[in-house]
Amino acid sequence: MPHVDIKYSTDLNLDMKSLFKLVEEIINGHDPASGLVKGRAYPAENYQHTHVLFEISMLTKPHREKAFTEKLMSDLEKQIKAQISQDCMFSLAINYSGPFYLTNSHEVD
Repeated sequence: MPHVDIKYSTDLNLDMKSLFKLVEEIINGHDPASGLVKGRAYPAENYQHTHVLFEISMLTKPHREKAFTEKLMSDLEKQIKAQISQDCMFSLAINYSGPFYLTNSHEVD
């Protein structure tokens, strides 16, 4: 299950629910087996310069190679920027998990 963390200065007016949904749709458009994308937003009240950082974390898989990642990054950048109506510094990272990353679920009876 991929993750998106959005870190941004609080002077940006961003619709987080729409951005989370958009990122999930883009990722699944490139890799339909990705499924749900967990999303978290981290507003920064103390900052220097208006900015936003999108960090996408995904599991390493054979088909997620350089060409896949470059196309995904290009589509994410283009479509996310179309949703931002203010000038800002923009950063985007796609990170792949290493061999010592654990992901599962925790259920309580």
